[in-house]
Amino acid sequence: MSFSDQSSKITSALEERIKEINFLHDLEDLLHDQTLVKEDIFLIVIKRMRSAWQFPELCEVRLRYRDKTFETGGYIEDMPVLSEDLVAGEKIVGDIQVTYTKEAPIAEIGPFLKQEKRLLETIAFRLGDFIFNHRLKKKLDRKRVEEAVVEKTEWRIVIDMIRKTDPALFMRLLRKMLHQLNWKGIEEAEVLLKEMSIDLKGEEERGTEDENRPLQKRIITDYDDYISSILKLTSENFTEEEILWRVQKWIQNDNTSSLIKVLESQDSSLADISDAIRRFYHMAPEKIELSPATVKGLRVSLLRRFLTDDLDFIQIAKDYVKLTDFHKLIDKMIFLPGSHGKLGGKSSGVFLAHNILKASVSSAELPFEVKIPKTWYLTSDCIMQFIQYNNLEEVYEHKYRDIEEIRVEYPQVLQLFKDSQFPPDILKGLSVALDDFGDSPIIVRSSSLLEDQVGSAFSGKYKSLFLANQGSKAERLSALMDAIAEVYASTFGPDPIEYRTERGLIDFHEEMGIMIMEVVGTRVGDYWFPAFAGVAFSNNEFRWSPRINREDGLVRLVPGLGTRAVDRVSDDYPILIAPGQPNLRVNVTLQESLRYSPKKIDLINLKTNQFQTIDLDTLLSEVGADYPQINNIVSVVSNGMLRPPNPLQVDYQEDELVVTFEGMLNRSQFLPKMHTMLQILQNKFKVPVDVEFASDGKDFYLLQCRPQSYTKQNTADAIPKNIPADRVVFSASKHISNGRVPPLRFVVYVDPEGYDSLGSKEEMLEVASVIGKLNKLLPRRKFILMGPGRWGSRGDIKLGVSVTYSQINNCSMLIEISKKKGNYKPDLSFGTHFFQDLVEASIRYLPLFLDEEHSSFNESFIKDSSNLLLDMLPEYAHLRNVVYVTDIWDEFEGG
Repeated sequence: MSFSDQSSKITSALEERIKEINFLHDLEDLLHDQTLVKEDIFLIVIKRMRSAWQFPELCEVRLRYRDKTFETGGYIEDMPVLSEDLVAGEKIVGDIQVTYTKEAPIAEIGPFLKQEKRLLETIAFRLGDFIFNHRLKKKLDRKRVEEAVVEKTEWRIVIDMIRKTDPALFMRLLRKMLHQLNWKGIEEAEVLLKEMSIDLKGEEERGTEDENRPLQKRIITDYDDYISSILKLTSENFTEEEILWRVQKWIQNDNTSSLIKVLESQDSSLADISDAIRRFYHMAPEKIELSPATVKGLRVSLLRRFLTDDLDFIQIAKDYVKLTDFHKLIDKMIFLPGSHGKLGGKSSGVFLAHNILKASVSSAELPFEVKIPKTWYLTSDCIMQFIQYNNLEEVYEHKYRDIEEIRVEYPQVLQLFKDSQFPPDILKGLSVALDDFGDSPIIVRSSSLLEDQVGSAFSGKYKSLFLANQGSKAERLSALMDAIAEVYASTFGPDPIEYRTERGLIDFHEEMGIMIMEVVGTRVGDYWFPAFAGVAFSNNEFRWSPRINREDGLVRLVPGLGTRAVDRVSDDYPILIAPGQPNLRVNVTLQESLRYSPKKIDLINLKTNQFQTIDLDTLLSEVGADYPQINNIVSVVSNGMLRPPNPLQVDYQEDELVVTFEGMLNRSQFLPKMHTMLQILQNKFKVPVDVEFASDGKDFYLLQCRPQSYTKQNTADAIPKNIPADRVVFSASKHISNGRVPPLRFVVYVDPEGYDSLGSKEEMLEVASVIGKLNKLLPRRKFILMGPGRWGSRGDIKLGVSVTYSQINNCSMLIEISKKKGNYKPDLSFGTHFFQDLVEASIRYLPLFLDEEHSSFNESFIKDSSNLLLDMLPEYAHLRNVVYVTDIWDEFEGG
C-alpha cells in the first residue's frame, strides 16, 4: 500500500471516530435534558445515531422497549443487523438494532466496523442506565404524592425499588448497612453479623490437631427475617438523611464495579481499560464522591496496568495520582488492539514527580508551578508488534551473543529497523499525535520497562532524538517513524546489553515504550531552543568545597537544549552550582569564569530542519536581543570585571559576553526554588533524585525524574603516610571524592603527548578499540585507566579518548590528566550520563591536575616499565608509544 493510500485510510478512520464522539456528546445532553419525556428521547436518539455510522444514508435504527417499538422510516427486517440488549437493573427490558437498507461493502462484522459494534454497546449501556434511573425517580415521585408521611421513609422506597430491580446490589447494600451498625456498636447488629460469619474464635476450641480441617460455614435459614432485622435496626439508629446519604454513596461506589472488574481481569487489554474509564466518566459526568478505600483501590489498579508493577513505586504514587489523571492520559496513548503494555520507567517517573509537585503547590509547600511538556506515549509492547510485523524475530536472541559480535552487527540491526514499516494502527496514532503537536519541534525519548529504576538508571543507554518537525505532514510523519525505529533499535545496542548483563537483567523481557515530547523553547529567528536547561541532583556526591554538604545538591546548567548538560562534550563546560550553597562557586576568578563557561549551544535549526550545535557568539550576534532572559544569562566583560548587561547599551556584535547565569543565580529565586523542589521530591520518593529540566523563559518544565545513582562505598579511607617517593605513581589534591579502590595490579596509560601526535581520526579511534579490548582481557576491577582530557566525550576527539561505557566498564578507576601543554582539561562531569555509569558501577573518578600544587605523576615509572600491550595485543604494536599496560606487582616485586 502506498503512503498516500495509508494516509487516506487514516483520515477516513479519524472521520469515523469524530462522528462517534460527536454523537456520544449529543446522547449525554439528551439523557440529561429534563424537558423531554422518555419516548421523545428514544425517537431523537435513533434518528441522530444514524449519522455516527459509516453509511448514514443507508442506516436505519429500531429500538424496542417493553411492548413499544420506535423505528426510523425505512427499517427492513431481512438485512444484516447489529443488535444490543437494553439492560436496566440487570433485567433485559428491550433492544436496539441497526441495519442498512441496501448491501454495503464487507467490513469487520458483516458490513459493520468493530468500532461501530463498541459504539452500539455504549449506547445500549447508557440507555439502560437511563431507563433504570428514570423508573426509580418515577417511583419515588409517585410515592411522595401519595402520603406526607412517606418523606420519613423515603430511603425504604429506594431500597425496595433496588431489591426488586437489582437483587445483587440490594444484598451488597444490606451488608454495608450491617457493618455500619456493627461499627456504631449496636449489639443486635453484632449478633446478626455473627450469624452470617465464620466463627474464627472457635479455632481455639478445636485444638491444634484439627487446624487443617476446613472451617464450618454458617447457613442463614430465614433470609426475610434476617433482612427485616437489618432494615429495622438501620431505621432505629440512623436518621433519614444519614441513611439516604450513605445509600447514595454506596451506590456511587458500586457504579465503579464494572471498572474494577476490567482492571482486575488479566485478560483486559488497554483498549478495554480505556473504554471502561471513558464509560465511567460518561456515566457520571458530575463529580462522584467515592470512598477512600475505593479510590485507593482504583489508583493502585490503574498504576499497575498503565505504569509499573513495582511495589515501592505504587506505594508512593497511590497517594498522589488522581483518577482524572488517567482519564486525561488515555487520550494521549498510542497502543494496539489487545495491548497489555505499559508506559515505561521514564514516563512513570515524570508522571509521579509532576503529581507530587502539583500537590505540593496546592499545599503551599512549593512556591511555584512546575509544568511538563505536551507528551504522547507509545506503549511498551508496540515494539514487539513492530518486530513481528517486519519479521525481525531473530533480534530477540541478539542479547545472548558475544558483546563484540553485537558491537559489529549493531549498525546492520539499526539499518534493518530504519528500513522497516509500522503497523497501520500505530500509524493512525502517530498521525493524530502530529496533528496535536502541529509544527512544534519534538523529541522522541526512550521509556523502557527497566529504565529509571533504583540501581539501573540506563543513563544515555537508549536513544533520544530531536526532530525539527517542519515540512509537509507526510515528511514529518516519515521523520517521526524513522526516529522511533532508531530508538527501538537501540534496545539491541552493545552498551545497554552490556549494562543489563552487568546487573543481572539480561534475562528480563525488556520492552521499549516511547515518549514523544514537545521540545521546550521558543522560536528565535530561524532557531528553536529553551532559554536554559540542565540536570539537578538532590545529593551532591562530587563537592568542590568542604563547606558544601551532600544535601546541598548539584545543578548543571547550560543555555539552550540540555543535551550539553547530560552528555560529555569535549570542548565545552556547563555552569555548576550547589543550590544549597549558591555562593560557593567552582569558578572564582575572572579567568576561570571565562575559561570554564559554556561557549556553544545546542538548538534546533528550523530552516535546515536539523538539530545543531553552534557557537554562542555567533548566535548572540545574530539574535541576541531576542534571546529569552538574556540579561539573566550572560555577563559583560569590561575593564577586567564581569558586570550585568544594560539592555539599552549592550552590543551583541561587539561586546565580550560570557555565560554566567548571574542574573538567575543572584537576582532571582531560581536556586532556592530548585533546592526546595529537589528536597520535596527526595522526601516523597524516599531516595535521592536526579531530574532534568528546561525553561522557555516564562515557565519551568520538568522533563525527567528518577532515583539518583549512587556508589555503595563512599566513606573516606585512610591514606598511608611516609610512602617512599619512588613508590608513588601519582598524587592529587583537587576535587577528590571519598571511596576505596580494590587492590590493583595493572595501570593502562594513554600518553597525552603520544595521543596528540597521532596523525588521523582513524588512529585515535583505534586507541579506543585497544582500550575496549584491554577492558575484556584484564581482570575485572584490577586495573585503572589513565589518559588525557575527557574520556568518553562527544565532539573534538583530540581532547579525549572516545570510548563508550562498555569499553571501560571493567576498570576500577578512571583518571583524567590535565596538562597545559596539549590543552587537556578534565570536565567536572558529575551529572552526565557517562559519569552516572561510573557511579552506578562503583568505578572511581579522579581528575589529575598536573599543573596544580600537591599533584604529581611519575610518568617515567610507566614508560620505563615493561609494556604488556606487545604481549596482549601484538597486532597493535604500532601504538606502543601511545598505550602502555603496566603490571604494578611485577614492577614492585609483588607490590
